[in-house]
Parts: sequence; C-alpha cells; structure tokens
Amino acid sequence: MNPELIQTALGDITAESDPTLKHLKLASLVSAVFRERGIELVVVGGSAIEFYTEGAYVSGDIDMCLVTPPRLDIRTRQELMGQFAARGGPRSWQVAGQYVDILGELETLGRTPFNDLDAPYGPVRLINPEELIVERVLISVYPQRDEPAEACARKLIAVALSNQVAVDWTEVRRLAALPEYRILPQLEKVVNDVAHELGKFNPNHPERPSD
Repeated sequence: MNPELIQTALGDITAESDPTLKHLKLASLVSAVFRERGIELVVVGGSAIEFYTEGAYVSGDIDMCLVTPPRLDIRTRQELMGQFAARGGPRSWQVAGQYVDILGELETLGRTPFNDLDAPYGPVRLINPEELIVERVLISVYPQRDEPAEACARKLIAVALSNQVAVDWTEVRRLAALPEYRILPQLEKVVNDVAHELGKFNPNHPERPSD
C-alpha cells in the first residue's frame, strides 16, 4: 500500500463518525500494511467483541496480537506504525485519534479457526468467539467480580445465542473446563441466564427451550 493510499485511508478514518466503523477501518488498514510485510495480526479482547457484536459493545482501543511471525522487533514495529504518522510505541500508538495496541504473540487454547471479517482496506482477522467468550467470563469472576466484564460477556453470548455469530458450544465448554480456565460452572450459569432472558434455546440443554 503506497503512502498516498495510506494518507487517503487515514483521512477517511479520521472523518468517520461511527465509532465501530472507525475502529474497523483502522484495524483493516493496520492489518493490510503489516500483512504486506508477512506479519499477520489478529484482533483480540474487547476490540474483537466490538466487531462481533457490531458495536453493542465499544472498546476504547484496538488490541491486536501477532500470529506470524511470533516475534517482531521494536524497530520494525516503529517503522510500520510510522507509516500512519503514529505517536507512541513500542506497543501502543495513537493513530487518527484512536489507540492501537500491537501486543505479543497470541496465546490460544482454542481449536476453532479465526474469523476473517471483510473491511474497507482488507480483511480483519478476529480471534475465535469460543475462546473470547470463555476468556471474558473468566475476567468477569476472577480475581473478583467485574461487572463491566460480565456485561461484555453477556453481550457476546447474546449475539451468539441469536445466531448472529456462529459458535461451537461444545468447544466453549471444553475450553471452560480446561485447567487454564476452570470456569465451567460459571460459564454455564451466565449462558443459562442469557438464554432465559432472550427466550433462546439453551446450548447447555439443547433438547429444550430455555424457559
């Protein structure tokens, strides 16, 4: 992507009034420039939830992890982010009025594939929703209850139960039961609660409606 196209894209991103679309466009632009250098990024955390829920939850920044290569030296980070006239570093920058964090190598225990989301400047890769659900439920209960994290988890579960996002619930329960998470009862409770509130089929008891 040449400098003129990058500047045009940055102008478009700066002018965008919808916060979720602004984040998506910026994630798309950053992904495209890194991808041209053979570096694949994946959106994680609250940023991924924002895209999965189509803005029902809005993240304060864009969190991205490295898929390939597993290591990225500081100079290369600064060089690549410098193409966006970014300020900051070596892991967090301000670009077009938004914050972008390029974190370390992705840690994942999931077996389901990432999702690629079509976006204006190229695809944006999202961490699989199964691990995202389990991760957010863990944050909501340990080391202590975190109500904002719980609300975030419930929004992601709600879009999954409404079939807006395809989720393998067997994989969700497998992850929740792993020693690294150990939150299967807590996960099942919040899924039960959301399914009941929405009147949706409960994936923990698929043979009957939640009510």
